[in-house]
Amino acid sequence: MAGKKQLPPVRLATADDVPVPLKSLVESIESGTRLDELKALRAILVAHISSDSVLARDLASLTGHLRSVSKEIEELELADTPDDLGRAADTGDEKFNPRAV
Repeated sequence: MAGKKQLPPVRLATADDVPVPLKSLVESIESGTRLDELKALRAILVAHISSDSVLARDLASLTGHLRSVSKEIEELELADTPDDLGRAADTGDEKFNPRAV
């Protein structure tokens, strides 16, 4: 489809890759960014959803929260990646020449 942005190919993880440890929720709130806080909250939600003791009445609420947290994480991560408009806005302006018009 014309005009659609293409994401770069994903590199597969190897045995040499070291996973980045997540901060706890308290650490994220005190010293991290909003993105760190949301990732810690997502890890907590996933742990509760995966638990064998989760009640069915709580599962719907937890998955709804997980969906909204994941969406917000995705939005924040996309906001950090520069696009063509952002690069254009960062370029300096030339001196205006009225004769060029």
